[in-house]
Amino acid sequence: MALPTTPLDWTTALSVRHDAERGQLARYDDEYELRAPRAYMHPEIMREIGDRMQQVVIAWPLLVVGSLEERLDVEGFRLPDADLEDDEMWRVWQSNCADEESQLAHVDALVMRRSYICVGANEEDADTPLMTFESPLEVYADIDPRNRQVRAALRRWVDFQDSLVRLPERYATLYLPDMTVHYDWNESGWRETGRDVHDLGKVPVVPLVNRGRLNDRLGRSELDPILPLAAAANKIATDMMVAAEFVAIPLRGFLGVGPDAFEDEKGNKLTAMEAIMGRLLAIPNDADSVKQFEFASAQLSNFTGVIDKLASLTASIAGLPPHYMGMATDNPPSADAIRSNEARLVKRAERRQRAFGGAHEAAMRLVRRFQDGDWDPSLLRLETVWRDASTPTVAQKADAAVKLHTEGITTTRQARQDIGYTDAQIRRMEADDQEAAAQQAALFKLPTATEQITIADTPAMAAAAAAGVPAAPAVPAVPSGIPAA
Repeated sequence: MALPTTPLDWTTALSVRHDAERGQLARYDDEYELRAPRAYMHPEIMREIGDRMQQVVIAWPLLVVGSLEERLDVEGFRLPDADLEDDEMWRVWQSNCADEESQLAHVDALVMRRSYICVGANEEDADTPLMTFESPLEVYADIDPRNRQVRAALRRWVDFQDSLVRLPERYATLYLPDMTVHYDWNESGWRETGRDVHDLGKVPVVPLVNRGRLNDRLGRSELDPILPLAAAANKIATDMMVAAEFVAIPLRGFLGVGPDAFEDEKGNKLTAMEAIMGRLLAIPNDADSVKQFEFASAQLSNFTGVIDKLASLTASIAGLPPHYMGMATDNPPSADAIRSNEARLVKRAERRQRAFGGAHEAAMRLVRRFQDGDWDPSLLRLETVWRDASTPTVAQKADAAVKLHTEGITTTRQARQDIGYTDAQIRRMEADDQEAAAQQAALFKLPTATEQITIADTPAMAAAAAAGVPAAPAVPAVPSGIPAA
């Protein structure tokens, strides 16, 4: 299949491919936001309960994604031979609010297979290129199967600002290796409104792909194996609420009384369903006598047992510790047991750090290209610095760092980094160390020759010298702050 040759052809082709996938991405988003329609519910039950009862939704998709995303925090960028993180890259990162925006991008990638990072020139500040994190519902990129690079990317969005006055306006931006083209939509289709010829040689869009495969570079959602189990749990939980409504409370009945014998407080006849909902069952017969009977209430433990089993399966697939799913034991687990239970979750987070880190590094290379006007080959070895994905306590990290430093294995700076201090905090500590060392040196500094007390400095010593007594050696002055012997 031949590739598009003009910007408009690229826009049309990417729009068609994006539209074919966007429905599934939107369903993932609805499942994560807990607004998708529930599965496995019998239509007769739905018609019977109507609006009287809401379906129960257990937020396992939110839990699975959140438990992983909470361990993905970027703390800086550095080269392997550099002692410190790159301050300039971190300045650009924070200037674009990437601390907060990257978290949103990680969530979207985990939920909807991928997200995107767009880099562009900043007209207001040329030294601070723009970085924006985009949703896969708005952006689609074509990947070259030969070199795994983006050949073209398209972003489409709708402006609803004036929707009360006129129809929403549609816009698009096409990213190509040598230019960026802007469009708006009118009755005849996409209309070009401007283009920026930048000659970067690369598309300034970086995909942030989750669980990519060799045969599919578009990624997989973390929700794929979880949604069937979550739907089953929602169905069982809703059934439990229906059972709680109808049979969890003892049902009293009367044999020999028709349903029309019951009235509400206003004298209106109760329907059969209203009588049942009122915990009364009337069964008419030809006998003159009325007999009362009662059905025992149903136990709901069978529902909770199924939900616990589904929770166990979900935890095993998602690598979550049992206590994340509410499966607590009578005895609280030890610290070692907690770390052991979190081992799979930590490893999954480290895998995402490596995959997402490559995308962040590619984005920062684009940032430096916009700043310097040329590609920096040394940045091919750039590394993303992530916060430790595990959850050791402060005391444990400090104890390990002190032991390594005491044995001479690590330096003071490395020990402070291992504990978790940032570079700014470490630099302040080092400045404080130098100031304290200078004060200590000044405190114990020996006096100079001009500060020494000579033999002629006191009347007694002068008289001894006049009498021919040998002079005693000079005595150094006592530094201030140190008591004399």
